Amino acid sequence: MARGQNLTGLAPRKAALGLLTGVLSEARLLPELIGDGAVAHLPPEDRARAQRLALETLRHLDRADRLLKPHLQKNPPLAVRNALRLGTVELCQGAAAHGVVNAMVDLVASGKRTRNYKGLVNAVLRKVADGGPESWAASSVSKMPNWLRQPMVAAWSRKTVEEIEAVHAASVPLDLTAKGDPEALAERVGGTLLPTGSVRLAHVPQVSALPGYEAGEWWVQDAAASLPVRLLGDVTGKRAIDLCAAPGGKTMQLAAAGAQVTAIDDNAARMARVTENLARTGLAAETVVSDAFDVNGHYDIVLLDAPCSATGTIRRHPDLPYAKDGSDFGALMEQQTQMIDHALGLLAPGGRLMFCTCSLLPDEGEVQIEEALARHKGLKVAPVNAPGIEDAWRTEEGGVRLRPDIWAARGGVDGFYMACLVKA
Repeated sequence: MARGQNLTGLAPRKAALGLLTGVLSEARLLPELIGDGAVAHLPPEDRARAQRLALETLRHLDRADRLLKPHLQKNPPLAVRNALRLGTVELCQGAAAHGVVNAMVDLVASGKRTRNYKGLVNAVLRKVADGGPESWAASSVSKMPNWLRQPMVAAWSRKTVEEIEAVHAASVPLDLTAKGDPEALAERVGGTLLPTGSVRLAHVPQVSALPGYEAGEWWVQDAAASLPVRLLGDVTGKRAIDLCAAPGGKTMQLAAAGAQVTAIDDNAARMARVTENLARTGLAAETVVSDAFDVNGHYDIVLLDAPCSATGTIRRHPDLPYAKDGSDFGALMEQQTQMIDHALGLLAPGGRLMFCTCSLLPDEGEVQIEEALARHKGLKVAPVNAPGIEDAWRTEEGGVRLRPDIWAARGGVDGFYMACLVKA
């Protein structure tokens, strides 16, 4: 069986179908499934392929469903539908028809509850192989599920949401933050230096094989996520606390910029990653496993990358709209409000609170700051500046808003909101 699986790619495809089932049937996120060992049995190459197949299928799920619809009189069971979706995406992205069709038929035939659908899968995927790639090229990109798309349209307009969806459908570049000179790093790894200081690689390689990885010269961090620390300006010698630190990108930025950093996270496993990243980069920070609300003291810099819907990260995490339904967003927003109030209490005289979320929902960004200004007398949004910040990104209340459609020609960025607060 191992030989057959290697020849036809059954092993990674079977694992990819398992990942799709976990997201679409069990409402679990891919990192959770992978962390629980969903692909641990595979060799590294097959593991990477399984994850890529699952990600690409989720990225193009709506598009695949539209292409399949004319060939299905009624919806088959989810396991069969996922095999058809996976096969359709592979076929329309140029995979060899013979291998894809045979693999999907074999996988469906191997299941007790799905074996009766092997004829359907064979017939439908052969039709897709015949005309699918041309239909795919002419079809529009996948739309977000309605539960998320509707509030997004209300916030940003239908045209903007369509532009965001186009970025979601494209390949995602890799952004690096340099510990030292970003221009030198860009030259060394063959990347492009973005106006905001991040180094971007158009094609994602094996990260650990890139020059400077072992030496800790850089870390992976989306260009948008690197901006909050950049907006703080000179932090040399400042006492700084990163309240939701994992996986540690902003902690490392603060430490590299000369701040005395305390990193807080309530998840021991995630904090272990922060410690590992600090060790690799040779940067120093105190790491503490704790609930942010249990933290006391006074700091010159408080960085609060608050728990949020993460809707700004869909270009990199296409599983999110299918594993979530928005039912927990209200609780997250209430938690953000409480965390802002607590974080303000940690500020030393003259200190600055950088609040940020990787969300595209104004209720988790602009509205949070507007309400905080109304709750706290003397609270102000401090003017911020950094290389590459465009005037169009600035918001009425004084924050900075990024969306995936910004820099679309460059590969986009994560959706992010940030604002720097000071107390009179």
